[in-house]
Parts: sequence; structure tokens; C-alpha cells
Amino acid sequence: MESSVYTQLKTMVNSFTLPGAVFSVEKNTDGSCGDVRFFAINEAFKRGYYDMFIETNDNSVNIDYDNVHTLIEGQLYTVNLPKEPNFEEICFRAAWKGEHIHTYVDTRKLYGYWTEDILLPVECSHPNNIAYCLFLYTLNKDLDAGKYAAVSPDVSSFVLKTCLELRDETEFYSSMNKVTNDLREYTDSFAACILTIDKEQKSREIISESMREKMDNTIKELFSSTPFKMFLTWEAALSETNIIIVKDEHDMAILEKKAPDWVKHMRENDVHTLALVPFIHQGEIIGYLYLTDFNSDNVVKIKEAIELVSFFLTAEIANHIFMEKLEYLSNVDILTGVLNRNCMNINVDELSLKLKLNPQPFSVAFCDLNGLKNINDEQGHGSGDKLLKEATILLKEVFVGDQIYRAGGDEFTIISLHSTQEEFEAKINLLREKACDPDWLYFAIGTYYDAKGGSLRKAMHYADERMYRDKKEFYDKFPDRKR
Repeated sequence: MESSVYTQLKTMVNSFTLPGAVFSVEKNTDGSCGDVRFFAINEAFKRGYYDMFIETNDNSVNIDYDNVHTLIEGQLYTVNLPKEPNFEEICFRAAWKGEHIHTYVDTRKLYGYWTEDILLPVECSHPNNIAYCLFLYTLNKDLDAGKYAAVSPDVSSFVLKTCLELRDETEFYSSMNKVTNDLREYTDSFAACILTIDKEQKSREIISESMREKMDNTIKELFSSTPFKMFLTWEAALSETNIIIVKDEHDMAILEKKAPDWVKHMRENDVHTLALVPFIHQGEIIGYLYLTDFNSDNVVKIKEAIELVSFFLTAEIANHIFMEKLEYLSNVDILTGVLNRNCMNINVDELSLKLKLNPQPFSVAFCDLNGLKNINDEQGHGSGDKLLKEATILLKEVFVGDQIYRAGGDEFTIISLHSTQEEFEAKINLLREKACDPDWLYFAIGTYYDAKGGSLRKAMHYADERMYRDKKEFYDKFPDRKR
């Protein structure tokens, strides 16, 4: 079990580009914090550790880089750091109390930098006295206080009010909506928007928006239909500056030389003035604050306000992205991209309760890949992974709008709430028709339809039994494919 958990958490922490580690946190019999140990570290953490404690230590530790993790994983966090009760407390709160913690620690004496720490709880199987938390950190230089010392009282008051709102609101999107509306009103803009950018996935998320008056299209609708390459022109236009302000036609003409397609898009949407501020985290643009048609008479005040507010918003946005990524990793099967068993267990609990309170018809299917172990053994796990991916693509094509879970290594579960019995049976027939190659893609299938919306768990049990009967028939027919 521990090996399986280690593999799972090692994969998770390696998905982050920031230096990170998963800590195992012990709970003593009296409920207090016990040992805090490095359980798994990522490559960025390993590199930082090597550079700081080994390579610069006159080679007093005779170990090469590839084996650095053996010095760290399994060790107390105090292996190279002084014991710190406050740090142990936040690890305990994250691991055992499920808290999401974002804090700054003065580590200038150790590293010459402030350390920005993010700790998040990790849900997985664990011994009764051990829980886990994810620890991510960055090293930040001192804030240049002089840069912000001369802002007007009006701007200072607005920025302080915004920061308090960020702290007061407990729900991220509610907080962002409030701040965005306040920014639009303070800058007297027609529209304001906060969005995040994922260049790897070529996607954007409109976090919040505010408009002075209702229009035919919201900002979300407008940006959702905008080609992603348009957002890449924003980054190119920001290559020599940290903010873009277009206050008049002269500024628009200058921007047009750098980004003609973007300016054309703005002109088509009747945009005359613009402010664009990037959220930059670890040298990467993770999102933007976007304002249009503000009062250009107040451009200096507006520039001061949005720069300062964006400075504080960046940490909130970065934390949101990390939490979203962690939630994705905890609910989605990384290989196939469908929901995982952990998510299925949670959703089945919730759906069972809903069906008890409000019964409605539903269908369940268990689809097990015949011969996956054989393919792994004979052709290698690369071929097995390819089969799993092809199987998932087919399931997504057939069960559009239904819940698809990877319940185990070769087993998928489908829950449908929107198909009639006839529609669901048609889907099953289509699946059998498309997955009928006994040497490659062939599903053993068991289904159950409940017209009265009874027990979901019983329905899953019946579907599972029928799937195993179907599997037996397959191996009776093709004994050479038997595992």
C-alpha cells in the first residue's frame, strides 16, 4: 500500500514546476503533531536542495545528483533546517484539518530571500496516524517599498479596501467578482475582467467580469469565441513593458504596429481605451486584468491602482490555479483523462442521497477490458496504455453527456441520468459493435436500468455481476486470451 501511495504522490508532486514536496505528518496519541517527514519530492525541489546543501558544501557529502532524493525522502524535515514549531503547526493543519495555507516566511538569514509557502491537504489512503500535505515554495526578493510609498491617499485607500475584501470573502469566485466590480467602478471603465491563461492547454478561464450596462454578449461569451492565438499577442505586446495602457487613438496606432489583429478585434468591438496588466508568477504570465473604455482623464491614478491591485491579485490567482490543478489530479485519471475511482466514490455517495430524496430513472454500466493483462505481459505496458487510451476515446464517443469513471486498472463505470432505457441500450449496442476485436479492444459489459430510481449501489452491484458473466463467456469463447 505504501509503495502505491508513494508512486501516486510522487507523480502528483512532479506535475508542479515549483519546488515541492509531499510531507507525511504524524498525529500523536494525544492529538498533537508528531514527526513531519519528507515523503516525496519533485525535481525542482531536488535541484534546489542539491545546489544549496551539496554542490556548495565542498563535496563533503559524496553523492551524485541522481541519488539526492535518497538523502531526503523518509527523513525528518529538520535534516537540513532548524526545528520550527510554527512550520510543524501549519503542516499539521494542512494535513489533518484540510486547511489551504498560503504564507510568507522570513528566511533571509538562511537563503537571502523571503519564502512564499503554499500548503494544501492531500486526500489518499494512509495509516491511521499519518496524513499528507503538499508543500510548494518560492523564494522572493524584498518588496521595493519605495516604489509604492508615494501613491495618493485615494489610491492607497482603494487598494487597502480591495485587500480587505480579498481576505473577507471565503469563496474565490465571489471575491474576484466583488474586486472586479469595484475596479470597474473605481476606474470608471465600461468593462472589467479577470482571466487566467494556460498556454500548455491553450485554454483560458474567465474568472470574473463586470460591465457598466448589459450587452448582447458578455465578456465571457466574447473571449470564449476568440481564437487562443489572440491572447498570445497580448504576451508579445507586453515583452518590453509590464502594463499596456491605451488612452487615445495615438496609443492605439502604436499598439496596432505590434499587434494588428488584436487592435482590429478591439475596433470591431468598439473599444477605444484599454488597460491590460499581466499576473506574473515565477516569471510566467498566468492571467490578466483587462479594462476597457475607462476615463482617460484619470490615467495616472488608474495606472497606480491597477498595478498595485494586480500585485496582490497575482498571489490569489496563483493559489487558485494550484488548487484547481490539485483538484484535477485528485479527481481525474491522469492516463485516460476520465474521472477516477476517488471521484466516483464521492459522486456515488452524493448521487445516492439525491436519488433517495428525489428518485429518478438511471442506468449503470460496467465495462471491463478483456485481455489487458495479456497485452501488458506480451506486448509491454506501453501497448496496454495505448489500449486504455483508445478504449477511453471510444467510451467518450458513445456515452456523450454521461459520467465515465476509470474504476480500476481495466474497469470503467458509466452512470447515465439522462438516457431512457432504449437510448442507453442503443449506446451499449454501439459500444459492442465498435469494441469487438478479441485481440485488441473488446469490452465485457454488464448493465442495469432502474426505472424507479432505487438504490444506486445495488444497481452497480447487479451491473458488476453481469459484467463478470459476460467476461466469462468471452474467455470460454477465446481461452487463449485468458489472463
